[in-house]
Amino acid sequence: MNKLFGTDGVRGTANTSPMTAEMALRIGAAVGRYFRRDGHAVHRVVIGKDTRLSGYMFENALTAGLTSTGMNVLLLGPVPTPAVGLLTRSMRADLGVMISASHNPAEDNGIKFFGPDGFKLSDAVEAEIEALVAAGVDPVAAPNIGRAKRIDDGRFRYVERVKSSFSRQMNLDGLKVVVDCANGAAYRVAPAALWELGATVIPVGTTPTGHNINKGCGSMHPQTAAEAVVAHGADVGICLDGDADRVILLDEKGNIGNGDQFMGLMAARWAAEDRLKGGALVATVMSNLGLERYLQGKGVGLERTSVGDRYVVERMRAGGFNLGGEQSGHIVMTDFATTGDGLMAGLQFLAAMIETGKPASEVMHVFEPVPQLLKNVRYTAGQAPLELKSVQAAIAEAEAQLTGNGRLLIRKSGTEPLIRVMAESEDEGVLNASVDHVVNAVQSAVVS
Repeated sequence: MNKLFGTDGVRGTANTSPMTAEMALRIGAAVGRYFRRDGHAVHRVVIGKDTRLSGYMFENALTAGLTSTGMNVLLLGPVPTPAVGLLTRSMRADLGVMISASHNPAEDNGIKFFGPDGFKLSDAVEAEIEALVAAGVDPVAAPNIGRAKRIDDGRFRYVERVKSSFSRQMNLDGLKVVVDCANGAAYRVAPAALWELGATVIPVGTTPTGHNINKGCGSMHPQTAAEAVVAHGADVGICLDGDADRVILLDEKGNIGNGDQFMGLMAARWAAEDRLKGGALVATVMSNLGLERYLQGKGVGLERTSVGDRYVVERMRAGGFNLGGEQSGHIVMTDFATTGDGLMAGLQFLAAMIETGKPASEVMHVFEPVPQLLKNVRYTAGQAPLELKSVQAAIAEAEAQLTGNGRLLIRKSGTEPLIRVMAESEDEGVLNASVDHVVNAVQSAVVS
């Protein structure tokens, strides 16, 4: 069996291996058996999902697998990924499951897991679950089969938790906020939380059909929300992705601020307020060199990890840090949540606007990024272009071009069959030449 788990759980095109109903049933049985606690009479798992059509299929298959091992299943329906982390812990569950492919198109889906502490599973635990999937799991005796129950108030519990991260001394009265929910998991909770805090809310991407998640909207396509910000004269735009664990911000002019700018803002603010634990921000190798230089000027460290918010969180927990994230908009604030939470991050940005009395355009832009170029090359299953000598030679040549003048990062995506080629350099000629050189080599390898 091929490796199941990628950067963020199991992911792929629905009804295509590994994202089939049969595999979901096997995964449910394996993870249910792994998390059953000997000596405990009750075993509980919460399951949330986004708005993809295939979510119904995977919800049912996972429920069958989990109940076959004696797990009682609590079905939350469409809720953001961070809500599953929160409710796993608050409902004293043994396990949390989120059915989502995050920012991917509607045809894809995925399954990610949270342990009883509300944090995502480690590589070691995922490896043990994969072994159980491969070996098969014996079901419990008929009298011990678990039950399934729908929980209607999960999203309301989450809204209250989100609001509690926003100072009680503040409200959003007088602020006009565009919130783009990507026709995804936050389509009800995000507008509700903002409205309850006093904002005038202009909702975008809040009419899911099962087929339109992330389609022309959300954090992957912020232009739609940007147009709404300008058209309605809004103060700010908050763009979430399909499962609402990441955010892209828009100022009052419709300009985009990515995760690096937000992390720079919050790290500097928290450091000045003596709230930044460990004196450092945790970010991935993708974060801009300009962010690193900005933080150095503020006396704040930068801890880099592999790509994936799970690795960011692991480093945060190991080092006692409380702020981390990714350039793509995953923002992790462990004072409030166990995983990336786009809505909470958006609220923290609004708090900064209120406290400074400045418009979003002034609050959002805290450093000048070093020019960065990212290109993706798609490949098919079974290909390994990065192992070819021609590609390795091109990478070495590009690295030599950038020596002393930038950096090069080549990696396989953990969620899609893509080779990502990223470089940074203040010399844009060198930047373009180095990236194109590697991209061409990878494309030739894929074609051949």
